[in-house]
Amino acid sequence: MDKKEIFTIILASLVLALAFSYKNTSILYPAILSFLIILTLNILTKKIVGHHFETAVKTKFWTWYQFGLRKDMHFKNPIPMAWLPLLLALFSRGFFLWLAILEFDIKAKTERVAKRHGIYRFTEVTEWHVALIAVWGVVINLLIAIVAYIAGFELFTKLSIYFIAWSMIPLGRLDGAKIFYASRALWITVFTIAAIILGWGLII
Repeated sequence: MDKKEIFTIILASLVLALAFSYKNTSILYPAILSFLIILTLNILTKKIVGHHFETAVKTKFWTWYQFGLRKDMHFKNPIPMAWLPLLLALFSRGFFLWLAILEFDIKAKTERVAKRHGIYRFTEVTEWHVALIAVWGVVINLLIAIVAYIAGFELFTKLSIYFIAWSMIPLGRLDGAKIFYASRALWITVFTIAAIILGWGLII
């Protein structure tokens, strides 16, 4: 993880924590710490899975490029969306939360080019590989939410669950879109699980 990604995680944690704690500033610092852990584990897991596919995973702030479900429905120039959680929290007085502001890019490593030969003659990363990387990010957040719930960290559990739910939105270059475009069946499966978990998170 390079310095730019570390800075992105810290700034994203601050933005999300400020938006989430708009109506209750007393939870600001626990929220910042929670998001730091949630985002760090999410990104590290994607990097580990990406390494398995001989790819380099780089995380950055989400830019809104796609405005429809078809790939040809996109803006000419991407729109930075790091400010969206704070803007929505401000205009809705903390009623509406938006927790999806990160995306990731993938680049094939040199060893992938060297290994993929013969009947596996390709170096491009497939949409299925990208989807699997995104899915494992969701899985790790689910696991830490369960662990946090057992340990009695209610705020951390809720934040992790909410982050999972927002990550599954099939919009732009968010994780949900990467899964959706690769496999509708996989997206429906993960989305259903995320919806059930979200419902559980709202009542705990």
